[in-house]
Amino acid sequence: MVCALGAAVCFGTASVLQAVAARAAEPGTGSGVDAALFLRAVRQWRYLLGLGLDAAGFVLQIIALRHVPIYAVGAALAASLAVTAVVAARLLRARLSRTEWCAVGVVCAGLLMLGLSAGEEGTGQGTLALKLGMLGVAVLVLLVGAVAGRLPDGPRALALGLAAGTGFGVVEVSVRLIDSLPALTNPALYALLLGGGAAFLLLTSALARGSVTVATAGMVTGETVGPALVGVIWLGDTTREGLTWLATTGFAVAVAGSLALARFGEPQPTPADD
Repeated sequence: MVCALGAAVCFGTASVLQAVAARAAEPGTGSGVDAALFLRAVRQWRYLLGLGLDAAGFVLQIIALRHVPIYAVGAALAASLAVTAVVAARLLRARLSRTEWCAVGVVCAGLLMLGLSAGEEGTGQGTLALKLGMLGVAVLVLLVGAVAGRLPDGPRALALGLAAGTGFGVVEVSVRLIDSLPALTNPALYALLLGGGAAFLLLTSALARGSVTVATAGMVTGETVGPALVGVIWLGDTTREGLTWLATTGFAVAVAGSLALARFGEPQPTPADD
């Protein structure tokens, strides 16, 4: 859980740094899968620092996924939205409302419940159908992103964030479906690469325009709910004996608190920035 929370700090901070860099880059075609925007943004030190944090977060995420259930890792990663809001308040010189601070507290409370109730990760290795399904979802993420990129800015940020979150969710599940020495014939390996790559491209486009918190909220939804269900139903993830109710409550509270942050949109600028 410590590794999962560390990953959330890395991902949440990286989102703000990448948003600043993506917005400073010259606008492209507006396509949801805008590789050119990624290439323009990556020339800036803030984006490179964000990528470094993403890499560190990914390593911590893999460690966490090898020791605790997917639902616990996913809910911990949902805290990245709380981190995003707090870091945005610092780097973007914005302020969080009392309601938003309360939402941050709700996220922390949900994570505490999960930490107390999470059991051992399941021993299920996943079927070939599940591995092929993850690869199919990764391809679908790219197709949906291409369509969502042409929406107006408001729904565009949410749709691209949701698609990116689904891609990151594919990564979470695929980590569990790959053996310590992944074979080149394992579809989960390609699902991980394609899902992660698509997610980065879509998230960059989502952060370029629209609310950072709204885009991250869509990402949180995509990377928590689906992978949690896969872990419980197909991979055998469990809770500590007698604490299923606490895990369920903690998961719901953590995700609800994250989405509540997005409900109030981007933190408002301070009077000095008006």
